[in-house]
Amino acid sequence: MKITVLSGGVGGARFLRGLREHVRSNLPGSQINAIVNTGDDMWLTGLRIAPDLDSIMYTLAGENDETRGWGRVGETERVSGELRAYGVGWPWFTLGDLDIGTHITRSHLLREGQPLSAVTDHITARWDLGVRLVPATDQEVETHVLVEGGELHFQEWWTRHRASLPALGFVQRGVETATPAPGVLEAIAEADVVLVAPSNPVVSIGTILGIPGIRAALAATSARVVGVSPIIAGSVVRGMADACLAAIGVETSAEAVALHYGARSAGGLLDAWLVDNADAAALPTIEAAGITACAVPLWMRDPGTSARLAADALAV
Repeated sequence: MKITVLSGGVGGARFLRGLREHVRSNLPGSQINAIVNTGDDMWLTGLRIAPDLDSIMYTLAGENDETRGWGRVGETERVSGELRAYGVGWPWFTLGDLDIGTHITRSHLLREGQPLSAVTDHITARWDLGVRLVPATDQEVETHVLVEGGELHFQEWWTRHRASLPALGFVQRGVETATPAPGVLEAIAEADVVLVAPSNPVVSIGTILGIPGIRAALAATSARVVGVSPIIAGSVVRGMADACLAAIGVETSAEAVALHYGARSAGGLLDAWLVDNADAAALPTIEAAGITACAVPLWMRDPGTSARLAADALAV
Protein backbone atom coordinates (compact mmCIF):
# COMPACT_ATOMS: atom_id res chain seq x y z
CA MET A 1 0.00 0.00 0.00
CA LYS A 2 1.24 3.50 -0.83
CA ILE A 3 0.23 6.13 1.69
CA THR A 4 0.90 9.85 1.25
CA VAL A 5 0.47 12.29 4.12
CA LEU A 6 0.30 16.10 4.03
CA SER A 7 1.93 17.10 7.27
CA GLY A 8 3.47 19.77 9.47
CA GLY A 9 4.21 20.52 13.10
CA VAL A 10 3.88 18.42 16.24
CA GLY A 11 0.42 17.11 15.35
CA GLY A 12 1.69 15.88 12.02
CA ALA A 13 4.74 14.31 13.63
CA ARG A 14 2.70 12.35 16.18
CA PHE A 15 0.20 11.25 13.56
CA LEU A 16 3.00 9.98 11.31
CA ARG A 17 4.55 8.08 14.20
CA GLY A 18 1.24 6.36 14.87
CA LEU A 19 0.74 5.64 11.19
CA ARG A 20 4.18 4.08 10.93
CA GLU A 21 3.52 1.82 13.90
CA HIS A 22 0.16 0.73 12.51
CA VAL A 23 1.66 0.02 9.09
CA ARG A 24 4.59 -1.93 10.52
CA SER A 25 2.21 -4.18 12.48
CA ASN A 26 -0.61 -4.55 9.97
CA LEU A 27 0.55 -3.55 6.48
CA PRO A 28 4.13 -4.76 6.13
CA GLY A 29 5.85 -3.65 2.98
CA SER A 30 3.74 -0.52 2.65
CA GLN A 31 5.33 2.81 1.78
CA ILE A 32 4.67 6.09 3.58
CA ASN A 33 5.58 9.42 1.98
CA ALA A 34 5.16 12.58 4.05
CA ILE A 35 4.90 15.85 2.14
CA VAL A 36 6.09 18.36 4.73
CA ASN A 37 5.37 22.06 5.13
CA THR A 38 8.42 24.31 4.65
CA GLY A 39 6.69 27.66 5.22
CA ASP A 40 8.11 27.90 8.75
CA ASP A 41 11.67 27.68 7.41
CA MET A 42 14.13 30.57 7.69
CA TRP A 43 17.75 31.64 7.68
CA LEU A 44 19.13 32.46 11.14
CA THR A 45 22.79 33.16 12.01
CA GLY A 46 23.73 31.81 8.58
CA LEU A 47 21.90 28.54 9.13
CA ARG A 48 18.84 27.21 7.31
CA ILE A 49 16.28 26.18 9.92
CA ALA A 50 13.47 23.79 8.91
CA PRO A 51 11.28 23.38 12.02
CA ASP A 52 8.63 21.03 10.63
CA LEU A 53 11.03 18.73 8.80
CA ASP A 54 13.19 18.47 11.91
CA SER A 55 10.32 18.01 14.38
CA ILE A 56 8.96 15.14 12.30
CA MET A 57 12.41 13.60 11.82
CA TYR A 58 13.25 13.73 15.53
CA THR A 59 9.84 12.32 16.49
CA LEU A 60 10.11 9.38 14.10
CA ALA A 61 13.71 8.79 15.19
CA GLY A 62 12.71 8.73 18.88
CA GLU A 63 15.01 11.68 19.48
CA ASN A 64 12.50 14.46 20.15
CA ASP A 65 11.94 16.17 23.50
CA GLU A 66 8.42 15.03 24.40
CA THR A 67 8.19 17.48 27.32
CA ARG A 68 8.91 20.63 25.34
CA GLY A 69 7.40 19.26 22.15
CA TRP A 70 10.34 20.39 20.01
CA GLY A 71 14.08 19.87 19.70
CA ARG A 72 16.23 16.90 20.68
CA VAL A 73 15.98 15.02 23.92
CA GLY A 74 18.87 15.65 26.33
CA GLU A 75 19.77 18.94 24.66
CA THR A 76 22.24 21.51 25.91
CA GLU A 77 22.14 25.15 24.81
CA ARG A 78 25.69 26.43 25.21
CA VAL A 79 26.00 27.66 21.63
CA SER A 80 22.76 29.63 21.86
CA GLY A 81 24.08 31.23 25.04
CA GLU A 82 27.22 32.30 23.20
CA LEU A 83 25.20 33.72 20.31
CA ARG A 84 23.15 35.79 22.77
CA ALA A 85 26.36 37.05 24.37
CA TYR A 86 27.55 38.19 20.95
CA GLY A 87 24.20 39.79 20.15
CA VAL A 88 23.63 37.53 17.15
CA GLY A 89 20.37 35.95 16.04
CA TRP A 90 17.06 35.99 17.89
CA PRO A 91 17.58 35.67 21.67
CA TRP A 92 14.05 34.28 22.05
CA PHE A 93 14.60 31.53 19.48
CA THR A 94 16.78 28.96 21.20
CA LEU A 95 18.60 26.30 19.22
CA GLY A 96 19.96 23.25 21.02
CA ASP A 97 23.54 22.19 20.42
CA LEU A 98 22.58 18.85 18.85
CA ASP A 99 19.93 20.59 16.76
CA ILE A 100 22.54 23.04 15.49
CA GLY A 101 24.44 20.07 14.07
CA THR A 102 21.42 19.33 11.87
CA HIS A 103 21.19 22.96 10.76
CA ILE A 104 24.90 23.16 9.95
CA THR A 105 24.64 20.00 7.85
CA ARG A 106 21.60 21.29 5.97
CA SER A 107 23.18 24.70 5.34
CA HIS A 108 26.48 23.17 4.21
CA LEU A 109 24.79 20.90 1.68
CA LEU A 110 22.52 23.69 0.41
CA ARG A 111 25.55 25.92 -0.14
CA GLU A 112 27.15 23.09 -2.11
CA GLY A 113 24.22 23.43 -4.50
CA GLN A 114 22.07 20.50 -3.45
CA PRO A 115 18.29 21.09 -3.41
CA LEU A 116 16.41 20.83 -0.12
CA SER A 117 14.80 17.52 -1.15
CA ALA A 118 18.21 15.89 -1.71
CA VAL A 119 19.52 17.43 1.50
CA THR A 120 16.53 16.04 3.40
CA ASP A 121 17.21 12.56 1.98
CA HIS A 122 20.82 12.87 3.18
CA ILE A 123 19.89 14.02 6.68
CA THR A 124 17.08 11.54 7.24
CA ALA A 125 19.18 8.60 6.01
CA ARG A 126 20.89 8.67 9.41
CA TRP A 127 17.73 7.43 11.12
CA ASP A 128 15.43 4.43 10.66
CA LEU A 129 12.31 6.58 10.20
CA GLY A 130 10.06 4.21 8.28
CA VAL A 131 8.71 7.26 6.43
CA ARG A 132 10.17 9.22 3.55
CA LEU A 133 10.10 12.94 4.28
CA VAL A 134 9.68 15.11 1.19
CA PRO A 135 9.71 18.91 1.52
CA ALA A 136 6.74 20.45 -0.27
CA THR A 137 9.11 22.52 -2.41
CA ASP A 138 12.83 23.05 -2.94
CA GLN A 139 12.34 26.80 -3.26
CA GLU A 140 12.30 29.12 -0.27
CA VAL A 141 8.66 29.80 0.58
CA GLU A 142 8.46 31.54 3.95
CA THR A 143 5.27 32.44 5.79
CA HIS A 144 4.93 36.03 7.02
CA VAL A 145 2.18 37.42 9.21
CA LEU A 146 0.50 40.74 8.57
CA VAL A 147 -0.07 42.62 11.83
CA GLU A 148 -0.99 46.18 12.64
CA GLY A 149 1.96 48.34 11.66
CA GLY A 150 3.88 45.80 9.63
CA GLU A 151 4.81 42.24 8.81
CA LEU A 152 6.62 39.57 10.82
CA HIS A 153 8.18 36.26 9.92
CA PHE A 154 5.84 33.55 11.12
CA GLN A 155 8.41 32.33 13.66
CA GLU A 156 8.61 35.75 15.30
CA TRP A 157 4.82 35.99 15.53
CA TRP A 158 4.47 32.40 16.75
CA THR A 159 7.49 31.91 19.02
CA ARG A 160 8.29 35.39 20.30
CA HIS A 161 4.80 36.83 20.57
CA ARG A 162 2.93 33.53 21.07
CA ALA A 163 0.38 34.70 18.47
CA SER A 164 -0.71 37.47 20.84
CA LEU A 165 -0.54 40.12 18.09
CA PRO A 166 -3.80 39.93 16.10
CA ALA A 167 -3.01 38.53 12.66
CA LEU A 168 -4.56 40.42 9.76
CA GLY A 169 -3.49 37.84 7.21
CA PHE A 170 -0.72 35.52 6.07
CA VAL A 171 1.65 35.86 3.13
CA GLN A 172 3.69 32.97 1.76
CA ARG A 173 6.59 34.79 0.14
CA GLY A 174 7.73 33.11 -3.05
CA VAL A 175 4.84 30.65 -3.26
CA GLU A 176 3.64 31.89 -6.66
CA THR A 177 6.88 30.90 -8.38
CA ALA A 178 7.58 27.75 -6.36
CA THR A 179 7.30 24.27 -7.81
CA PRO A 180 6.64 20.98 -6.00
CA ALA A 181 9.83 19.24 -4.95
CA PRO A 182 10.80 16.07 -6.85
CA GLY A 183 8.65 13.23 -5.65
CA VAL A 184 5.71 15.32 -4.41
CA LEU A 185 3.42 14.99 -7.41
CA GLU A 186 4.38 11.35 -7.90
CA ALA A 187 3.60 10.56 -4.25
CA ILE A 188 0.12 12.03 -4.70
CA ALA A 189 -0.58 10.47 -8.10
CA GLU A 190 0.61 6.98 -7.15
CA ALA A 191 -0.93 6.87 -3.67
CA ASP A 192 -3.61 4.40 -2.64
CA VAL A 193 -4.73 6.91 -0.02
CA VAL A 194 -3.81 10.51 0.82
CA LEU A 195 -4.10 11.52 4.46
CA VAL A 196 -4.23 15.11 5.71
CA ALA A 197 -2.64 15.11 9.16
CA PRO A 198 -4.11 17.11 12.07
CA SER A 199 -1.74 19.99 11.36
CA ASN A 200 -2.40 23.72 11.25
CA PRO A 201 -4.91 24.20 8.39
CA VAL A 202 -3.67 27.69 7.55
CA VAL A 203 0.12 27.82 7.80
CA SER A 204 1.01 24.12 7.47
CA ILE A 205 -1.50 22.41 5.19
CA GLY A 206 -2.48 25.75 3.64
CA THR A 207 1.10 26.48 2.65
CA ILE A 208 1.50 23.06 1.02
CA LEU A 209 -1.73 23.56 -0.93
CA GLY A 210 -0.59 27.00 -2.05
CA ILE A 211 2.34 25.64 -4.07
CA PRO A 212 1.25 25.59 -7.72
CA GLY A 213 0.49 22.10 -8.96
CA ILE A 214 -0.25 20.40 -5.65
CA ARG A 215 -3.98 21.17 -5.51
CA ALA A 216 -4.36 19.99 -9.09
CA ALA A 217 -2.55 16.75 -8.28
CA LEU A 218 -4.85 16.16 -5.30
CA ALA A 219 -7.89 16.82 -7.45
CA ALA A 220 -6.68 14.35 -10.08
CA THR A 221 -5.45 11.48 -7.92
CA SER A 222 -7.47 8.28 -7.85
CA ALA A 223 -6.65 7.96 -4.16
CA ARG A 224 -9.19 8.83 -1.51
CA VAL A 225 -8.26 12.01 0.42
CA VAL A 226 -8.98 11.64 4.14
CA GLY A 227 -8.38 14.41 6.66
CA VAL A 228 -8.10 14.39 10.44
CA SER A 229 -9.42 17.37 12.39
CA PRO A 230 -6.87 19.37 14.42
CA ILE A 231 -9.80 20.78 16.44
CA ILE A 232 -11.55 18.92 19.26
CA ALA A 233 -14.67 20.31 20.94
CA GLY A 234 -13.96 23.83 19.70
CA SER A 235 -10.35 23.94 20.90
CA VAL A 236 -7.01 23.40 19.22
CA VAL A 237 -5.24 20.23 20.24
CA ARG A 238 -1.85 21.95 20.32
CA GLY A 239 -0.41 25.27 19.23
CA MET A 240 -2.30 28.36 18.19
CA ALA A 241 -4.19 27.34 15.08
CA ASP A 242 -7.22 29.17 16.47
CA ALA A 243 -5.43 32.49 15.99
CA CYS A 244 -4.61 31.51 12.41
CA LEU A 245 -8.17 30.42 11.66
CA ALA A 246 -9.58 33.65 13.11
CA ALA A 247 -7.35 35.67 10.81
CA ILE A 248 -8.92 34.07 7.73
CA GLY A 249 -12.45 34.17 9.11
CA VAL A 250 -12.85 30.49 9.92
CA GLU A 251 -14.43 29.36 13.19
CA THR A 252 -12.36 27.14 15.48
CA SER A 253 -14.38 23.96 15.08
CA ALA A 254 -13.96 20.59 13.40
CA GLU A 255 -16.96 21.33 11.21
CA ALA A 256 -15.68 24.74 10.07
CA VAL A 257 -12.25 23.39 9.15
CA ALA A 258 -13.84 20.62 7.10
CA LEU A 259 -15.95 23.16 5.21
CA HIS A 260 -12.86 25.39 4.79
CA TYR A 261 -11.06 22.52 3.07
CA GLY A 262 -14.20 21.65 1.13
CA ALA A 263 -15.38 18.51 -0.63
CA ARG A 264 -13.22 17.22 -3.46
CA SER A 265 -16.41 16.58 -5.43
CA ALA A 266 -17.05 20.33 -5.32
CA GLY A 267 -13.52 21.50 -6.11
CA GLY A 268 -12.19 21.24 -2.56
CA LEU A 269 -9.73 18.91 -0.87
CA LEU A 270 -11.55 16.19 1.07
CA ASP A 271 -13.34 12.95 0.37
CA ALA A 272 -13.61 12.12 4.08
CA TRP A 273 -13.06 13.84 7.44
CA LEU A 274 -12.48 12.43 10.90
CA VAL A 275 -13.74 14.35 13.94
CA ASP A 276 -13.52 13.48 17.60
CA ASN A 277 -16.41 11.73 19.33
CA ALA A 278 -17.06 15.01 21.11
CA ASP A 279 -17.92 16.58 17.74
CA ALA A 280 -20.23 13.83 16.51
CA ALA A 281 -23.13 16.29 16.27
CA ALA A 282 -21.33 17.98 13.36
CA LEU A 283 -21.42 14.86 11.16
CA PRO A 284 -24.70 15.63 9.33
CA THR A 285 -23.51 19.13 8.32
CA ILE A 286 -20.19 17.79 7.04
CA GLU A 287 -21.93 14.99 5.16
CA ALA A 288 -24.34 17.49 3.63
CA ALA A 289 -21.33 19.31 2.15
CA GLY A 290 -20.34 16.15 0.26
CA ILE A 291 -17.68 14.89 2.69
CA THR A 292 -17.91 11.46 4.29
CA ALA A 293 -17.60 12.03 8.03
CA CYS A 294 -16.79 9.78 10.94
CA ALA A 295 -16.40 10.37 14.69
CA VAL A 296 -13.54 8.54 16.44
CA PRO A 297 -11.19 9.24 19.35
CA LEU A 298 -8.70 11.86 18.10
CA TRP A 299 -6.52 12.45 21.16
CA MET A 300 -2.98 11.19 20.43
CA ARG A 301 -1.88 10.67 24.03
CA ASP A 302 0.78 8.07 23.24
CA PRO A 303 2.01 5.93 20.33
CA GLY A 304 -0.83 3.45 20.87
CA THR A 305 -3.64 5.98 20.57
CA SER A 306 -1.85 7.58 17.62
CA ALA A 307 -1.68 4.20 15.87
CA ARG A 308 -5.40 3.60 16.46
CA LEU A 309 -6.19 7.00 14.96
CA ALA A 310 -4.09 6.16 11.90
CA ALA A 311 -5.97 2.88 11.55
CA ASP A 312 -9.29 4.73 11.71
CA ALA A 313 -8.14 7.15 9.02
CA LEU A 314 -7.18 4.31 6.70
CA ALA A 315 -10.42 2.47 7.43
CA VAL A 316 -12.49 5.41 6.19
